[in-house]
Amino acid sequence: MLDFQSYSELLDLYSSYAGVVDSSDWEKWPEFFLDDGTYRLQPRENFDAGLPLCLLALESKAMIRDRVFGVKETMYHDPYYQRHVVGTPRVLSVKTTDRGEEIEAEANYIVFRTKREGVTEVFNAGRYRDAIVRTTEGLKFRSRLCVYDSEMIPNSLIYPI
Repeated sequence: MLDFQSYSELLDLYSSYAGVVDSSDWEKWPEFFLDDGTYRLQPRENFDAGLPLCLLALESKAMIRDRVFGVKETMYHDPYYQRHVVGTPRVLSVKTTDRGEEIEAEANYIVFRTKREGVTEVFNAGRYRDAIVRTTEGLKFRSRLCVYDSEMIPNSLIYPI
């Protein structure tokens, strides 16, 4: 179990993450992760079957920073805004590891996408499966796995989920 203060920090981590990716403040996105932190997007079908194939697998903060560079500098796409609605995180376990306190948590999410001409659509829905470590800088993701429900993502995935 987490005490009230720790759970409040967990809520802040989830809401701050959504705020950063929704505001397109890409330089801040990698700072949510440990240096060896991972970020993956996996279809639910593969997750449920225990298959490792992911749509996107970033294996370190350096790879996450490369993705930021790609989003900002090299990818050409029709611009859009996104808005995350994230459910209340459910704590699955709290344990002490060689890194200190580690929290396993999950939360449902839905991401809406609004194109500049004003059409809003449901872009992605699923759940986050996270391993979170307490650091001197606050809570950080050791891993974030986005398990998305639909097998198809419309067009392409540019921005983080």
